[in-house]
Amino acid sequence: MSTFTIVLLVILAVLLIAVVVLYFLGKKAQKRQAEQQEQIDAMKQTVSMLIIDKKRMKLKDAGLPPVILEQTPKLLRGSKLPVVKAKVGPQIMTLICEAKIFDNVPVKKEVKAVVSGIYITDVKGLHGKAPVVEPKKKSKFKQLIEKAQEKAGAKPIR
Repeated sequence: MSTFTIVLLVILAVLLIAVVVLYFLGKKAQKRQAEQQEQIDAMKQTVSMLIIDKKRMKLKDAGLPPVILEQTPKLLRGSKLPVVKAKVGPQIMTLICEAKIFDNVPVKKEVKAVVSGIYITDVKGLHGKAPVVEPKKKSKFKQLIEKAQEKAGAKPIR
């Protein structure tokens, strides 16, 4: 066997091992996420609140209780989260918002929110109309990809 063939076989073996490891880690993470979602659904309750401010900020800068900072892994403490400051009853609280509904949260409006602990999972407007969110402009690269997919007959990725 030539050296080139041996190198290719070793690279192929390493890639195969990496794919198998990632497969099992993915299954484990998916089970963990399902358990967490089950806990969130069990604890959720509807609360009326006035949204004061919303930002994407680092976990350590968000003003959350120290217990939450201690429980999060060290790698995630520097990552940015969607954070909402809201007046719930007589007190002002800092809550973490689900990323997919963060853009729909109206600022300086009273809303009914589904909350699980300090985690906002859903928001419904209480008074007035919901603000219209303008779609973001797509980059040139994404426009080119969409054109290529459209020509190929594939559905565009969102």
